[in-house]
Amino acid sequence: MTLPQTPSQRLDGRTALITGASKGLGLAAACALAQVGAKVILVARDPAVLEEAVAALTAAGYSAEALVLDVTDTAAVREALSGRRIDILVNNAGTNRPKPIDEISEGDYAAVMDINVRAAYFLAQTVIASMPEGGSIINMSSQMGHVGAADRSLYCASKSAVEGMTRAMAVELGPRGIRVNSVCPTFVETPMTRPFFEQPGFREAVLAKIPLGRLGRIEDIMGSVAFLASDAAALVTGSALMVDGGWTAH
Repeated sequence: MTLPQTPSQRLDGRTALITGASKGLGLAAACALAQVGAKVILVARDPAVLEEAVAALTAAGYSAEALVLDVTDTAAVREALSGRRIDILVNNAGTNRPKPIDEISEGDYAAVMDINVRAAYFLAQTVIASMPEGGSIINMSSQMGHVGAADRSLYCASKSAVEGMTRAMAVELGPRGIRVNSVCPTFVETPMTRPFFEQPGFREAVLAKIPLGRLGRIEDIMGSVAFLASDAAALVTGSALMVDGGWTAH
């Protein structure tokens, strides 16, 4: 009897591009992919922080490159990536401006939708031009793309859009052998979310929604990204991987 073998999650010989990669979930995603053999290209706007992250990765023996780039500048993105083969794209760059709906300005709307939706869309469009069969696009979404919350109507709108484009891209790019999925974390303590947890009662309110009883850790996201990038997820496309401690199971 020949026993089936678990598909490898190794990514040797593949190149991964990760946006918003100088810190937080983006750096965690870069580390996850580097640790299973991928060459990682870290994209961010702050050259000093970006170079520090790349230096740490290379010092640890991984293959890493810095690319200083504003992902909302579509022309610059296209120029920087022209002709470059990218096997894995992690659309992680994002922002949030939590406010009551009647306080959201057109500037807030433009800023959040510009980076969370438009930049991710056109970066994917750029990368697929040279992405080979077997490529993987991972959109960093949120549980807020599946549920609602007070003061987060704009963020929920942007992440719901990410979920919609993920499914549609999966359908369209499937015949080209390119998979498209999203990762949907619950609240994870990062530099972007830390100010929220300083608000009285916020931590307690969040934990009350999570059946597992704890916040997310960056390590919780790393396995999800590595899995979706690898051959272990070869038949997984158009899916939203919930990493939310059970929030959306309610």
